[in-house]
Amino acid sequence: MEHPALSAVRRFLLITLGSLLFALAFAWCFDPAQIGFGGVTGIGQIVNRYCPAVPIGGVVVALNIPLFALSWRLLGNRMLVSSVYATVCSSLLIDVLERTFRFSPMDKVPACAAGGVLVGAGLGLVILQGATTGGTDLLARLLKLKVAWLPMGKLLLCIDLVVILAGALAFGSVESGIYGLMGLFLSTTVMDKMLYGLDTAKVAYIISAKPEEVIAGIVEKLQRGVTLLNGKGGWSGQEREVLLCAFKQRQIVELKALVKGIDPGAFLIVCNAQEVLGDGFRAYRENDI
Repeated sequence: MEHPALSAVRRFLLITLGSLLFALAFAWCFDPAQIGFGGVTGIGQIVNRYCPAVPIGGVVVALNIPLFALSWRLLGNRMLVSSVYATVCSSLLIDVLERTFRFSPMDKVPACAAGGVLVGAGLGLVILQGATTGGTDLLARLLKLKVAWLPMGKLLLCIDLVVILAGALAFGSVESGIYGLMGLFLSTTVMDKMLYGLDTAKVAYIISAKPEEVIAGIVEKLQRGVTLLNGKGGWSGQEREVLLCAFKQRQIVELKALVKGIDPGAFLIVCNAQEVLGDGFRAYRENDI
């Protein structure tokens, strides 16, 4: 078992890396290309647009104070400390990068693509360590307590939309808002993939005349468990067993070939599973999102 001190050091190093990716996306990709950015950082971008003397990072820290005050009771001390650290770290890195390097503006398409991936990876890394970079991702984490069924990326997508549209008005460019939305969609998609897994799980419902053979094949060849459900045909009235099996996306071809090879007349339904917890899949974590 990892020592608590080493675990804390590793966690804060990963938070630092995530904050650096987030800051790099803003300073290198979004801001030089004048692409609208979501969240409190986007608000800082708008303020800096009209008042260049005001640092973006300073605006971010100032606006996060009331959010942190609210989150203290709702999220607990550990997440609060981690989030304060991530917010200050990412804000300082944004200001340092913008003052140290003169990034040349990219074309907007590669800028929003690269920036979206970096933001999604950075936020995903931070949130996986039980923290946020403050702003709208902290607000999304608070909302997640009330709407636990909604993925974090989708919550951020809704909240950041308003800020991006305001940024488009500040830059006086509809194009800025459109590319900002593209970057936002990409970043939230990447973040959800990091949080909920790259290998999407599937669920299969199988009705077969040879259930025992199908079960044996799935267990032996796919190394997956099968659950038996009691079913009854609505038209025939015949009692049938329905096989329920959760498996990985990469196994879908093998599963269909196996079932149809055993029973060509089998009825097979395959559905997407948002998340599967348990043996062979992801383990549950405390304060899971």
